[in-house]
Parts: sequence; C-alpha cells; structure tokens
Amino acid sequence: MNGIGNISMNPYAGIGFSPIQNTNATVNNAGNTTGTVGSSVGAAKASECQTCENRKYQDGSNEMVSFKSAQSISPLAAASKVRAHEMEHVSNAYSKAEQGNGKVLQASVRLKTAICPECGRSYVSGGVTDTKIKYPNEDNPYMNNLKKFQEDALKGNSIDIKVG
Repeated sequence: MNGIGNISMNPYAGIGFSPIQNTNATVNNAGNTTGTVGSSVGAAKASECQTCENRKYQDGSNEMVSFKSAQSISPLAAASKVRAHEMEHVSNAYSKAEQGNGKVLQASVRLKTAICPECGRSYVSGGVTDTKIKYPNEDNPYMNNLKKFQEDALKGNSIDIKVG
C-alpha cells in the first residue's frame, strides 16, 4: 500500500512485540542462492539456470522438523514447502506451550525472497517463524502478592443479601 510521505498505509507496518520467550526458527538457503517463480512449469524447467537448479534448503533451528539435512526444492514449490515447514515450528510452539501450562501470545511466519544473481528471477530463499509464549510464574512473590490483592479487592463484590 502506498502512504503519504513517509507514513505507511499498511496497518501491520511497525507493529512489534517484545518477546516473553522468543523462538526464531529459520530455513536457510544453503547453496549459492537463486530461483524461479512466476513462470509456467515447462518454461521454468527449460530455462532454469545452474544456480537455481542447485539451490538447497536446510533448517537452522534446534527443533525436530523437516529439512534438517539440505534438500533441493523445485522453485515453483518452494513457497508452499517453506511455509509448510515454518508451520511445523508454529505447531511445535503450541505443543510446547500446552506442555508447560503456557499460552501462545503470538505466532507469525515470514517468507524471505531474493533475486537470483545468474538469471535475475525472484525466489523464496527461506522463512522465519517468530513465537511468543507466556508461562505463569507461581514462584514469583510479586505475582503471588498481586493475586492476593485482587482476591481481597473482589471479596464482597457479588453478595446479594435479603434483609428482612
């Protein structure tokens, strides 16, 4: 979207959250990068440059997900495969939060793109998953005091007594 001067009309521009727990899981392009996107399958295969043909993707996180070893992906399938891979990280975040009695506050997936230096086509070069999980802290004395204060403040607010 275009904006006025330096003001962006994108409602999501500049929105950021400070992480409570931040997991950055990235699929890195392990080869000499490049790719083809936007042409028909036959034309893409026929005119695919050497760099695009040799591109490999590998996960750089410490989670058990796909692409732990470098793998080739068709340039036309790269966007959907990288997004599916990044969604594995999102699924892992929800599982981790559930196991630790936590709550996923935010989970987002971004696909990265780049331009092939050999053929000039754009391609999906990887992805990033950002998750923020909040865990209750029962050992924190400040949280215990806050709960006690809220409990005391709410006592008697819902009493309905019949006098008579």
